[in-house]
Amino acid sequence: MLGTAPIGRLMLKLAVPAVAAQFINMLYNIVDRIYIGHIPEVGDLALTGVGVTFPIITLVSAFAAFAGQGGAPLAAIQLGAGKKDQAERILGNSLALLLMTAAVLTVGFSAFKEPILRAFGASDATIGYASSYIGIYLLGTVFVQLALGLNTFISAQGKAMTAMLSVLIGAVLNIVLDPIFIFVFHWGVKGAAWATVIGQVLNAIVCISYIRKFKSVKLNKSCFSLDRKMVCKICMMGTSSFITQISIVIVMAVSNNMLVYYGAKSIYGADIPLTTLGIVMKVNMIVTAFVQGLSTGVQPIFGYNYGSGQRERVKKTFYIVLTVATAFLILAFLVFQFAPMSIIRLFGSESDLYNEFAVKCFKIYLLVIPVNGLQMITRILFQSIGKPLQATILSLARQILFLVVPTLLLPMV
Repeated sequence: MLGTAPIGRLMLKLAVPAVAAQFINMLYNIVDRIYIGHIPEVGDLALTGVGVTFPIITLVSAFAAFAGQGGAPLAAIQLGAGKKDQAERILGNSLALLLMTAAVLTVGFSAFKEPILRAFGASDATIGYASSYIGIYLLGTVFVQLALGLNTFISAQGKAMTAMLSVLIGAVLNIVLDPIFIFVFHWGVKGAAWATVIGQVLNAIVCISYIRKFKSVKLNKSCFSLDRKMVCKICMMGTSSFITQISIVIVMAVSNNMLVYYGAKSIYGADIPLTTLGIVMKVNMIVTAFVQGLSTGVQPIFGYNYGSGQRERVKKTFYIVLTVATAFLILAFLVFQFAPMSIIRLFGSESDLYNEFAVKCFKIYLLVIPVNGLQMITRILFQSIGKPLQATILSLARQILFLVVPTLLLPMV
């Protein structure tokens, strides 16, 4: 199918479920926070405490990208080239890496969770909530790693609907268990953490069950024997995804510190810029989820056809997905530039000063959003066809060199 079906029909079959999975993932994270914010008497502190755990959760996801998003494109290329045995070894090595990484992260973060949380802004008032939540979440690290890592291999087989359903099942269970654990059992943030872990356990079980049913690859004991060269290739291929995840934490830390420092010197104060940028970044993440879903959905098409030597199918897929993503981003750009208040009001319109800064922030921060698709899709293309250096350079350039560095320098002038 990946090498013969019409590109347009193939993209619909693979990209639509991938986009849906991105939105589902984002939705249940938002719902999780809403429930926590409504815990009687301590909702605000609990929400702040859980928010402080975001960098650790992001790091766990980032390490899953090394093995998952590093191994899946390589496996797709090998399947396209007809090298089934190599694809099986890549899957086995990636699975072994996921398990090893999970063990190291669980022990490391559990041992040093309090100093790490304080480094990311936990105070005496919020450290208890943060520590309780992340302590339970870390117990499920192995399931998070397996769920995120194996999901990409399912997508690489061209089974995007199955990949989406595994995310959906875990998300629905999480949303159902949240109010029961938090409000009925009165477990507070611990209840939210257990709901998340149980959701990830079910997600991982679905992924593992489906891996056993793969028709194109079959695992045996020899597949799990780590090959140094293969492990290096997997890690190199996953580096760009790892950097993209890690950079979210870096960008948030740098931006928030600069806003607090310079906001305190302005008429807006520190709180208005911090609140506003948080909203703008959430909206940007929602828009980006569409492009990310498109890119993830077509990864198997890129890898399989590149491996089988059908370069024209790779080019055609690239141009179609770039056109669709850019058209969507242009629509988003028009809303952000000409009707930003329609979005700002959804999050609450607090004051004239707040609204004034929020409008400026939306218009400036998202000014060139139509070109974001080019960078993201090109990075995914390079990653999918076995070009990790180019993919990593694109990630580093956009997220660190062209974003973090100017964020530090431009406020000075």
